[in-house]
Amino acid sequence: MPQAAQPKIVAIIVASAIIMQQIDSTVITTALPQMAISLGTDPVSLSIAITAYLLSLAVFIPVSGWAADRFGGRTIFRAAIALFTLGSILCGLCSSAAELTAARVLQGIGGAMMVPVGRLVLFRSVERASLVMIMAYLQVPAQLGPVLGPPLGGFITTYFSWRWIFWINVPLGILGIVLVTLFFDNPKEEQRRPLDWLGFLLCGSSLCSIMFGVEMVRHGASGLPEAAAFLAAGFVIGALALAHFRRIAHPLLDLSVFRIPTFRAGIAGGSLFRVGAGTLVFLLPLLLQVVFGMTAFASGILTFASAAGSLSMKLTAGPILRRYGFRTALIVNGFISAATIAMCAIFTPSMPALLIFALLLMAGFFQSLQFTATQAIGYSDVSQVQMSTATSISSMAQQLSRGFGIAFVAALLQMSLAWREATELTRFDFQVAFAGAAVMALAGVFCFLSLRSDAGAGVSGHTIPPKAS
Repeated sequence: MPQAAQPKIVAIIVASAIIMQQIDSTVITTALPQMAISLGTDPVSLSIAITAYLLSLAVFIPVSGWAADRFGGRTIFRAAIALFTLGSILCGLCSSAAELTAARVLQGIGGAMMVPVGRLVLFRSVERASLVMIMAYLQVPAQLGPVLGPPLGGFITTYFSWRWIFWINVPLGILGIVLVTLFFDNPKEEQRRPLDWLGFLLCGSSLCSIMFGVEMVRHGASGLPEAAAFLAAGFVIGALALAHFRRIAHPLLDLSVFRIPTFRAGIAGGSLFRVGAGTLVFLLPLLLQVVFGMTAFASGILTFASAAGSLSMKLTAGPILRRYGFRTALIVNGFISAATIAMCAIFTPSMPALLIFALLLMAGFFQSLQFTATQAIGYSDVSQVQMSTATSISSMAQQLSRGFGIAFVAALLQMSLAWREATELTRFDFQVAFAGAAVMALAGVFCFLSLRSDAGAGVSGHTIPPKAS
């Protein structure tokens, strides 16, 4: 295999792992009723399996960078796929809610290592000039996964058995292990740093509390007291973790990476944008099915348009960033992307489905460009030594911002219902939620105003013409 082709192959393998992990985060939502009947429980009680998966992701993502540095990226990535595959087998074989929850935790541990370590190996194997292209490859599965999960779960449950939702991962996992063995390098850090156990416990406890608090917010007013308690505990423990990381010689996460302006902007601006744009996979199906009366299949076809729009972005992201540079592209495209979120508020039941599809296709392009650019600028100036910490922090930020976004718009829907003193959602409630999501996405633009005009030029290839004398 020519060496020049290898990074693309590594990118495709990592992208496949991302889409498998992303789909598995959402695939069981539509299958819960049938799973509950089969396991002799109710869907509400069984939802703990979803929460357990998300919490295990949050706990083990921070340690992924250290593990890759200590044992090698290929070793950890391969072990993560194996653990995820084993968890999938056990999920399909379980006979009780407790067994399913335990198996989902095992899956979550594998998923927590799989995605950030895969990115780490990939970023260490490519030149900075190829980073935008690689990010474009990774962005497509990141957007496809949440869209494909619910309809895929519904299809498999309807025509086969819910157990195949998990067993379908087995051949993919085996293939992934073989490909990783063939094409991945296994670099390790020469200086072995000890595991920061206290930092791991503090960081994991903080993220777990915050994620659980976010999940409780989504349950409505009845869960708000518990949500507030968990969120407060999470932020307090998080503050202790940050103080601990600054104090010791070998912290789990090296916070010096935040001294890099492009990394700071990428994490802050990207997280705010994801809080807004990441909510569409939650809001659009609800609007189309609950208010417009569409079937789940018709709704799935329309919402797939936003993911399909990201495919065209893969070829154009590089030329756009090369022509305009990161700063201009992120600011201008940030405004456009926020407008595409607000645009969803104008959808009506009488609007032709083809028009909605076309508008969502356009929205998917601009939003995917913003996702790609924010991630690429974040890694543009990160050194190889700091790369493991950067990938862990980036994965944590993505997980938290996605959860916060859905909790935020869910709270807006609940507040709109309470203000109207109503019990059923209407188009007005969704207009409030889309407006809130657009404001959050727009807030991310202001994180890029302080960037230099040549920020990330080594990655974008953008050159500033000299001023005429």
